[in-house]
Amino acid sequence: MVRGSFNRFPLHARRALLGAGLALIVRCAWAQGPTPETGNTIFPGGGLLSYGADFVSRRSPAGVNSIPPTIRPTLEVGQPVVLAWGIRRDVELVAMTSIETDHLDLPSSAPPIRVGGSGLGDSWVLLKYRFLRLDSERGTTQASLTFGPKLPTGRTDLRDSSGALLPATLQPGSGSTDLFLDFSGTYTGLFRVEKLVADTTVSYWLRTEGVERTRLGNELDWRLYLPYRPYQSHRVGPEWWIGPSLTWQHFGYDRIAGVQQADSGGAVLNLGGATYFSPHPGLELWFGVEFAVAQQMNGIQDRMRRHISVGISKQFQLRH
Repeated sequence: MVRGSFNRFPLHARRALLGAGLALIVRCAWAQGPTPETGNTIFPGGGLLSYGADFVSRRSPAGVNSIPPTIRPTLEVGQPVVLAWGIRRDVELVAMTSIETDHLDLPSSAPPIRVGGSGLGDSWVLLKYRFLRLDSERGTTQASLTFGPKLPTGRTDLRDSSGALLPATLQPGSGSTDLFLDFSGTYTGLFRVEKLVADTTVSYWLRTEGVERTRLGNELDWRLYLPYRPYQSHRVGPEWWIGPSLTWQHFGYDRIAGVQQADSGGAVLNLGGATYFSPHPGLELWFGVEFAVAQQMNGIQDRMRRHISVGISKQFQLRH
């Protein structure tokens, strides 16, 4: 896109495009990251192409000499690619896929177990509808709903060195068609501070049975982010946001061949922060990190340690 054509859009519209596009990346990938405004939608005809990298590390369980069917990777790296399109004023369409890399390291086993691999992950097609926008002297309040399917496009044939198929929890794809639901709300001018925002998302991931007759547990996420903009140029130019984040996640029990697995599921509370910087209009960089501060995982599950997210996005104009 020619930069001049993008700059013809109002500044608040360009901010909306940023917030909406980044929000869908991080909600689909652990519901955390630098998303200062998730309640809005992309302006009509606007588009966004984004690439990110999410690093999730877990502490391996002790006393395990084989690979449990419900174990999660000790290192999980997701690289989501997102294309978002503003269909009309309050409606937005998003398509996303990713490259997933999963590694499991069990050093306490005899012999030590190290397995994993990479491949194309599952894909998402989501529709976002903004049903509320209220403007006042304090700022803007917005709320939206997002829903859509996750499609089983991911790889599900990773094997260990002996040729045995790895469990579904260590595969880049799931083999299942799932449903994603999300509520997002943004409140600008928190405590009557013009540049302080309260942003929250509540998302639910309803899963079905997939590869190896495995139905991964349903997931409920809640996230609160309080970004502040310490720098904003008077003209259209660089911007910087930074603030703390709090995420709570609940994981349901996995089921294999219809049988509930006791060594699965749990809950974790993460605390951290996120920031993003726009060096010039249309280009955004972000970084976020969260650490597990409290958790209750069932059975011999590995424990959460931290989640790091980095990425870049480019805005452009679509014709329709």
